[in-house]
Amino acid sequence: MKTTQMIDSVSSATPFVAWIGLDWGDKEHAFCLSCPDSPTIQSGKFRHSAETLHGWLQDLAQRFGGRPVALALESHQGALLHVLTQYPWLTIFPVNPVTSARFRTAFVPSGAKDDGPDARILLDLLRRHQDKIRPLDWEDENTRKLSGLVQARRDTVDRRTQAVNQLTGLLKTYYPQTLELVGDDLSAPLALQFLRRWPDLISLKAARLSTLRHFYYGNHVRRPELVEKRLQRIQQSVALTTDDAVLSVCLLQLKLLLELIGSFNKHIARFEEAIETAFASQADAVLFKELPGAGPALAPRLAVAFGSDRTRYPDAASFQKYAGLAPVREKSGGQLWTHWRWQAPVFLRQTLVEWAGQTVVWSPWAKNYYQRMKAKGKKHHVILRALAFKWSRILWKCWFTRTPYNENIYLKSLTRKKSPNLPPTAALV
Repeated sequence: MKTTQMIDSVSSATPFVAWIGLDWGDKEHAFCLSCPDSPTIQSGKFRHSAETLHGWLQDLAQRFGGRPVALALESHQGALLHVLTQYPWLTIFPVNPVTSARFRTAFVPSGAKDDGPDARILLDLLRRHQDKIRPLDWEDENTRKLSGLVQARRDTVDRRTQAVNQLTGLLKTYYPQTLELVGDDLSAPLALQFLRRWPDLISLKAARLSTLRHFYYGNHVRRPELVEKRLQRIQQSVALTTDDAVLSVCLLQLKLLLELIGSFNKHIARFEEAIETAFASQADAVLFKELPGAGPALAPRLAVAFGSDRTRYPDAASFQKYAGLAPVREKSGGQLWTHWRWQAPVFLRQTLVEWAGQTVVWSPWAKNYYQRMKAKGKKHHVILRALAFKWSRILWKCWFTRTPYNENIYLKSLTRKKSPNLPPTAALV
């Protein structure tokens, strides 16, 4: 540890006995520390290991007697946050990486970057702009578990989608008929079983029609006309290529992708089972599980989006801004423009926009709003973003007051206000 330079006197109303800026690196980590009883900033580095990190934190606890200490670090260090929150005397201030990068650029125009100065930048942000940095709100254990589960499920679904897209591309190169014979979902059990059993057109055409018919009926394809249409398509099919040099490689790739997709399916089901259990234990589950179009996938994600701490979002606007739904207006000279909010939590915003899309099917007023905007020439994604903004106000009110959403009550409210979002059928009631 070494002393770097004198610090400026900065008034603070906080009870902290020390302030720390921590820059987390790959192999070693840098910190800068200041406290009221010392005129200098102390800085240092320690190597990356669980033992060293906990040892450093325990030394701080002993040095300051377990009294409150403020620590700033870049917010993308999620794994580190889980370690730091084990020490209750720490108040953690996550700093957006964009904020620290721009702060660095303001004082280091050359663009030079070093761990030591980065830790100092985080310390300066904490000391001088603490009122603009929000301390970490740590949710209860079940909410944190549910948050991890829904994000892990979404990540696994995205990986499966990538594998399905690769499978689609592969089949187009040697076996395109399959895309007409197994339905639209190549991750479905029917498609996977079909491709495992008949991995190329030669083996498929060698199968008896009765065997194929029994396969379709056994996989819940109940429409006889659809089954017969597929059987006819098989009889008329011609192989795209019979070159063994191509087919042998494609069959190996097919086997790999089928195993990947099957494994993803198995683990997604496990995640969903764990999500169902964790969501059932949520005190606020009743507020989200009956929302129109939410279902078993989106309802837990919406619960995680709001959390359990009612002080975190004192009004609807605070939630809309954090979620990135509130538009941003910029003005320069005589120009004024509005744009989508940048650097918002991606998964949170995706959750709200995806759910807004489902409400178009299940909520009369949402469907009416979508159709009105569509008639005005608005694009699909623009409408869903605007609809998510409207829904977020409603959801915040339900969450803040612990009142489940009721479509009939909301329609009556639209009637009183003579809102254009009121569906025609509701206006007649």
